[in-house]
Parts: sequence; structure tokens; C-alpha cells
Amino acid sequence: MEKKSPIGLPELIFASTEIRKKVHKWQKEGIIRNIAPRIYTTNFEEDPANIIKRRILEVLGNLYPGAVLSHRSAFEFRPTEANHIFVTYEYTKKIELPGVTIRFLEGHGSIEGDNKFIGELCVSQKERALLENLQASKRPGPESKTLSLLEIEEKLEEIIRVHGEEGLNKTRDRAREIAKQLDMQKEFEQLNKMISSMLTTSPSKRLKSPLAKARALSIPYDKARIQLFEILFRELSNREFKSRPDKNTTPRAFRNFAFFESYFSNYIEGTIFEIEEAREIIETGKPLPARNDDSHDVLGTYQIVSSKKEMSIVPSTPEELIDFLLARHKILLSARTSKNPGGFKDKNNRAGSTHFVDYSLVRGTLIKGFDFYRALREPFAKAAYMMFLISEIHPFLDGNGRIARIMMNAELVVAGESKIIIPTVYRDDYLPALKKLTNKSEPDVYIRMLQRAHEFSENVYAEDMDEMQKYLESCNAFSENDEVKILQIKPRI
Repeated sequence: MEKKSPIGLPELIFASTEIRKKVHKWQKEGIIRNIAPRIYTTNFEEDPANIIKRRILEVLGNLYPGAVLSHRSAFEFRPTEANHIFVTYEYTKKIELPGVTIRFLEGHGSIEGDNKFIGELCVSQKERALLENLQASKRPGPESKTLSLLEIEEKLEEIIRVHGEEGLNKTRDRAREIAKQLDMQKEFEQLNKMISSMLTTSPSKRLKSPLAKARALSIPYDKARIQLFEILFRELSNREFKSRPDKNTTPRAFRNFAFFESYFSNYIEGTIFEIEEAREIIETGKPLPARNDDSHDVLGTYQIVSSKKEMSIVPSTPEELIDFLLARHKILLSARTSKNPGGFKDKNNRAGSTHFVDYSLVRGTLIKGFDFYRALREPFAKAAYMMFLISEIHPFLDGNGRIARIMMNAELVVAGESKIIIPTVYRDDYLPALKKLTNKSEPDVYIRMLQRAHEFSENVYAEDMDEMQKYLESCNAFSENDEVKILQIKPRI
């Protein structure tokens, strides 16, 4: 029968010579149980396989002093999907424990630079592990001691992304030293060729990873963001969306809508004017004397969105996407020269705890993300995807939200659909929906938020600007969220 453990007794106990008598005593008293050769535990509830799998590094460090966690395990620090873990030791052997198979590979013990880990366990330093993973392996998949070439290339791409070309060259230099010490010249030659390809000093055809190929072609991208864009793409592809034809078919009605589109798009970004002030700026084409930059933001946005010709242009290639973004951004922020109008960001930006795409990966992520956009067919789906693509990459120092909404609405104009306004009262629905998709990879709230905004915007039409403004007021569109929290949708008859 299980008894209460003495205070301080750990979950795992290893039966060394020094404590063998105590271990036998504790086992006889029911304080511990044996779950594998020389391994005991005070945990009577959990399955032995789960315990050992969870604490395998501690097992290695205590039972096999001098062992080096190596090959793929030096990167993964856990058993593979086939429950194998790889260790360089003084012999080659396979030992089966509950939940884990330890694969011992005869080889050199720890060298200078290898990392001391748990107990007497060491871990191959990064450069040694890269060489080990380029050794031949007879077993495929999760039973292989090595990562795939694609995975190794992605490790190298991460080094250059974080530490630059200098960091990757330092990795190569250290690997060269280790290869001489451990007689791994063949593996080093392969590693050297991979690094040369990534640094474009050698042909990139030998590279397997799309990420590494992009780096070699000087168009690296953000892998995590591409995975997020794929999630949104799949959700948009599997839904049907209601057609909402644009009712602002005359030039005057189109311009009326564009005024409020510009007004709200700037307001949501903190460029706040009274509606009368914004109308004066647009009607006169002149900035308010005391607010030159802010006035130009409104004018720049209106200049783009009020032109049906401009808003009827959408990209057919990733190169056109980049050209359109830069051209529209130059117009939008023409007065803010410190924000590099017409140029991508040259330093990283963030919003709260959200870090956007690294400035060095903007162009490549736009190009790679365009593949999903090109595959969409529904106008609303293309618009929703395009808006999130730009918002999530955040390619500029400023103006990202406005440019994202401009690109979204261009997709709808081309299809003859109503454009989308995000009114002031809807800000606290709009921003959290974007954030939830970013942080939790959940697109449903984002899609439903835009659908509601589209349903609302469909009813914003009039030949007279005052009439359009009265309708917007009746829907609480101008209200701050601490005043009225609900956007009302009032179908027009």
C-alpha cells in the first residue's frame, strides 16, 4: 500500500550504489515503486511511460554520465513522434524504457562549447548538432537520428534572420573547427555548400526548403505569418458570401461615400477631426493651418478612395501588389516625410504586445502571401484576405491600417460590390477581431466582423452628403464606444 513520501523526496529516484539500501527500504514500505531498471518513483498515479517520457532528460543525466544529447535530439530536446531519443555515448546500443527508446550512438564525448545540461548530461552545441544531422541515416521519418535537409536549411535560415550573414559565417567557421576535431569533414563539406547557397555565393538549386530558397534569392519571408495566412485562406475558401452590389453608382454618390470612408479610416487611427472640419478640408482641398500633417492624411486618403479609376486597380502579380502599395502609400503620407512615404519600413514596429513582420522580411512575406490571395475567387474573400495581409505584415512605418482598408475596398470596387466603412462606433469590434486572428489563429470572429461591416456599409448611399451623414448618425456611426456601444444597421427602403 502506498505511504506518504518523506518530505523532500523527488518524483524520480535512481538506484545508485550509495542509496541502494534506502531504495529497497522505501520500496518495501510502499513509499516508492520501480518503473524501470534502476528507476523508481514516488508518483503512484501516473503511467510509468508518461513519467519517463516527461523526465527522460533527467533519466539520461543520472544513469548515463558523460552522455551527449545529439543529432536531432540536440535541437528537439524531446523524444520523436516514434518515441526515440538520440544520445552520443561510449557504445552503440538501443535500450527500451517505458514510453521511450534510447538510441545510443558510439562517438566522441563532450567537447569545448557543448552545453552542460541536467546532471552529467551534455548537449551538442549548435554547430556540432548541424554536422551530426548531416550524417547518413538508414531509418526514415521519426525513427531517423537526423532532421530532414529541409529542416536543417530552416535552422540555417533562422540563424541568418536573427544574426545576419555574419552570424551564419561564424557558424560555418566554428563547424569547420569541430569537423577537424571529430573527423566530420564530409558532413562539413555538405554544410558548407548549403550555407554558400543561402549566401548566394553558390547556386541555390541544391536547396530544398522554400524558406531557404527565398533567402538565397534575397526574398526571405516570415514563415509563421505565412502559416497564419493559410489558415485564413482555408476558412475564406470554404465559405459562401452574400453579394452586396454598390448603390453609389453615380460619381457624386461615390465621392460622398469616399468622404466618410476617408474620415472614418483616419479617425480609427487617431487622426481626429470634427465632421465639419473634415468637410472643409475636402471641399477646399486645403489643410487646416494648425494641423497640416493631419489634414494631408485626410486629403491623401480621400484622393485615393474617391477615384473610381484608382480604386478599380487590383494586383495580378506580387510585383504589382508591391508597386500599388508603395504608390498609394506615397500619396497617403505625402506630408509626413519622416515616415518614408512610398517606401517600406526600415525598422521594426509593434502595436502593444503584437510585433509585426521584421522589416527585412516584408517584401518576401508579401510575395509569398500573394499566392493565397491569387487562389481566392469570391470578391469579399479576396477583400478580407488582402486587408489582413497588409495589416498583419505592417509594411510601413505609418499608415498601415489605412492602406490595408484601401486595398480591401479596391477588391470590392472591381467586383461592383459596396465598399466597407469601419465607423467609429465599430472600432472596438474591429481591432479585437484582428488581434484574435493574429494571436490565436482564429479567423471566424474576424470574418463575421467584416461581414457585419459590409452589411452596414451596403446601406450607406445617397446623392446628397447631408442625407448620407444623417443616415450614419441614425446608426450611431460617429459615436465613441463609451457613449453608444452598438452599431445599428438600418436597411434603406
